[in-house]
Amino acid sequence: MSAETPVQSVGTFTRLRLRFRAWRGNRPFWAGLFTLLGGLPIAYFPYATLKLGTMSIAMATTAGAGSLIIGVLLFTLGLTMWFQQATRIFAGVAAIVLSLVSLVVSNIGGFILGFLFALIGGALAVSWAPGVPPRPQPLDEDGTQGGAPQAADPDTAILKPVGEEPGAGYPAPEHGRDGSSDRTPENAWAGGDDANGGYRVG
Repeated sequence: MSAETPVQSVGTFTRLRLRFRAWRGNRPFWAGLFTLLGGLPIAYFPYATLKLGTMSIAMATTAGAGSLIIGVLLFTLGLTMWFQQATRIFAGVAAIVLSLVSLVVSNIGGFILGFLFALIGGALAVSWAPGVPPRPQPLDEDGTQGGAPQAADPDTAILKPVGEEPGAGYPAPEHGRDGSSDRTPENAWAGGDDANGGYRVG
């Protein structure tokens, strides 16, 4: 049993929380939530009636119908981001445009609250991308998953010197008395009869 598998003995709340977490991770959840929250004040304030004692304050204007349409559209776009992830970019751009239009149509964008929520939700929807599933890792020698590769990389392997005996180094070249590396006897130079016609080369 892996760590990601929920235990059957856990409570109902834990199972529901894990299911909601898995559902939330496969869609732009926060983008849809901010867009939904942005549509509520835009559609509500033009039709709200506040009472201060015996005095009633109505915020309804001639553009109340436009505010209701913008609020309903933002609410619909928020649900679209949740259940139709393929159209998230279109829904995000539409939410940004509607939030800008609400500044003029709907009481300064629902007193700035609806404008900010819808703008943030649209930006999150445009920038969201589905995650890539993790690649399965190779099994180790003990059968567990993960860990380092089984074979060493030949480019980074340490090369050991090869000698006659294990651990022996490379044989050093023999040098003459004067420190030269040639193996010509010195008496051959003294005689003057050599293969180079009596002239020493090198």
